[in-house]
Formats: sequence, structure tokens, C-alpha cells
Amino acid sequence: MSSPIKPRERDAILTSLRAGVVPRVGLRHLQVGRRDEVSAVLEDLGRIERGGASVRFIIGKFGAGKSFFLNLARMVALEKKFVVVQADITTERRLHGSGGQARGLYAELMRNLSTRAKPEGGAIANIVERWVSDVSHEVHSTGGTDADVVRAIEERLKPLQDLVSGYDFATVIVKYLQGFQTHDEARMAAALRWLRAEYHTKTEARQDLGVRAIIDDAQFYDQLKLFAAFVRLAGFSGLLVNIDEMGVLSHRLNNAQARNSNYEAVLRIVNDCLQGNVAGIGFLFSGTDTFLEDRRRGMASYQALATRLADNTFARDGLKDLSGPVIRLPNLSPEDLFVLLHNIRNVFSLGDPTKHLIDEKGMQAFMAHCATTLGSDFFFTPRDAVKAFVGLLSVIEQNPGTDWRALLSQTTIDRTSDPETEPVVQDLEVTKDDDLTSFRL
Repeated sequence: MSSPIKPRERDAILTSLRAGVVPRVGLRHLQVGRRDEVSAVLEDLGRIERGGASVRFIIGKFGAGKSFFLNLARMVALEKKFVVVQADITTERRLHGSGGQARGLYAELMRNLSTRAKPEGGAIANIVERWVSDVSHEVHSTGGTDADVVRAIEERLKPLQDLVSGYDFATVIVKYLQGFQTHDEARMAAALRWLRAEYHTKTEARQDLGVRAIIDDAQFYDQLKLFAAFVRLAGFSGLLVNIDEMGVLSHRLNNAQARNSNYEAVLRIVNDCLQGNVAGIGFLFSGTDTFLEDRRRGMASYQALATRLADNTFARDGLKDLSGPVIRLPNLSPEDLFVLLHNIRNVFSLGDPTKHLIDEKGMQAFMAHCATTLGSDFFFTPRDAVKAFVGLLSVIEQNPGTDWRALLSQTTIDRTSDPETEPVVQDLEVTKDDDLTSFRL
């Protein structure tokens, strides 16, 4: 028996689908297929929970459901008591940069930090306060003083000091504790601001917290490893880092040096995770097949990554191998898409079959209409069909008595263009451009 659909979930799901984006809640009401791929991610989470690490590249065509899969993995990880951070790559937020781009990505990840208790994001304050409060309660319950609490916190943070920037991180946590003990909201806010990478100058951080370092571009990956160690110390299973829209790196940056610097940052993560040099952290990168395979601009242009992410030559003719870093999302079958549309219809009716807005015949007619207007392979990238179906049901819902036959006969469904086919932008960080970078027939 399926779980009930709450009105709040219904509104959030339909609003997101209507806009062509992935809903943050209620994914269990929509999920179809991807069983093997989800099982692979579950195995990764188990490895991370045991103190290992994982890195995966979720690869699929534009609109094939990569972002949905990332959010599904996020939901599964939260249920297993993981901390999840998630963000999209943009030209101003990326893995490497010298003008605040990497710091901007880290800050966005921290803003979107989620736990099972606070799945909507913004949970960093909850994590720090809960841990500090738990340690404080533990020490005070045995007759300890506030000074004993500080010593206990410092002792538990000692393992972090072996990591890059671990001493400053521990100092900031202690400053938060001191603010917590004295009810100094300003000091607590300053500590959280530092942890979220919102300080732009070292001078300001030194004045507020007495630390001589801030989280900047150069510390992006090191700080993620440090935070992963902290959340495990705080009682969580590990840290899952979801980064979407990786195709921006290959097809929106206009020079080779900027791209290769970002690919080098990816290579460092891949090497660490595959060689066992990092613990308690997992990465899910999402991008199109062009981002992975383009030998001039994609990761295939960076030889070290190309060899590490190469497909298993024996996995062909429908055979799968999900043990490697790359997970290719298979196309949804027409049957899978039909089930997905049924799920959306069910969301509209809050799970009540008597309130369905369209019958089975109408569903079949809509599928046929999609095949006619979008092409016979429309189910490869279900985004356009899903948006159109939500739009159809919305009109029927708001205009009782409307005949779906008339709507279908009068409406053509448009295909969304792939943003990776748009002209690239000039990156100001490097002045040397690729030859023929914007050449197009």
C-alpha cells in the first residue's frame, strides 16, 4: 500500500514539475525504474558508513532524470542518517577558481545542507548546536563545569587537527560553544558564518573569532573532508556531496585552462576516493554524456580522467557494470513513463482514484500525442512529457468539464533545448581562448 499524499507535498510536487524542475519532497510518490542504480548508491552509502569513500558520475541525456536521481539519492541518504549537501555548478560557482568561484560553491553547499530532521536545508546550525548541547549535557550530568565542557569539546576535536585547516575549524567550534554558554548570539552567528564560508576577508574573521584563516577557493575540497570528519564525530553516518549541472564546466567555460583546472580538482577527488585516502564522504556528480565523452571540451579531453572513467569494454549489448565510477542512466521505457504519468495523476487526486482527472483512454491518447509531437523516442528524456502532462491536468482541474480530446488536438508539445548547445561564455580568469571554441555549422 502506497503512503498517503499530503496536500503540502502535492502542491510542492506539482509546482516543481510544472516548472520543469525536480521536487525536493515527495519523490517516493513519483519514482519509477532505476532499481539497479539505486542499489549501487545504497552500496556506496554502506561503504561510507563503514569509514570508506565513494565517487560516482551520474551520466544521462538532457532531461533524462539526472537531477531527479540525485534528489532520490539524497532522500535515501537522509533516511540512513547521512548529512547531505547539494548544489548546481554555474559559471560563478565551480570546483576551482581564483575569484571566489570555489568558495561560492562551498557556501551554496553549506546553505543547502540537509539532515533527516531538517531535510529542506539550512541544517548546519542544528548540527553544531545539537552536538555542543549533547556534550555539554553529558559533562554537566556528571558534575562537570563549563570549563570541563570546553576541555571535553577540545579533546573530541583533536582528531580534526590532523587535517588541513583542522586547527582553525576546531577553534571556531569552541568559539560557538563559548557563545552557547554565555548566550552570546553574535559570537554563535559569527562561528556559523565562518563555517558557511561567508567571510570574505581574514581581517574580519580575526576580529570576530580570533582565527587567522577563512574558507577560500584553495580550501574547497579540504574543507569538505574536514566537515565530513566533523559530522561523523557528531554521530552521523557520513557526508554525501551532490553536485549537479557539471556540463557547465565543459560547455559554458570558454578556455581550456579554466576547464582543466576544474578537471584537476575532480581528478583529486576521484583519486582520493578510489585509493582510500579519505573517509566518511561520498560524491555524486551529475552531467550529460557530452560532458563525459567530448574529447575536445569534456572530461575525455583530460587524459587522467578519461582513463579512470572509461567504460568496461565487456559491458555492452545491454550488459551492465555498476562497479565503476560512472553510472549511466538508461532511457525510461514507454512502460516506465506510463507508470510515471499514472503516479502524477495519482498526486493530483491525492491518491483518490475517484478523483482522477483523466481516464486510461486519455492517458494512452496523451502518450500517442507525445510520440507524434516529440518524436518516437520522447520517453528517452521524459521532462517535456511530464511538464506537458502536468499542464494538461492543471487545465482540466481548473476548468471542470473540459474535454481532454479537444486540448490534445489543439496543442503541440515543444521540446526543451539543451543548454549545452548554447554559446559558451568568456571566463575572465584566463585570457587565452580555445581556437574555434564557438565555431558552429
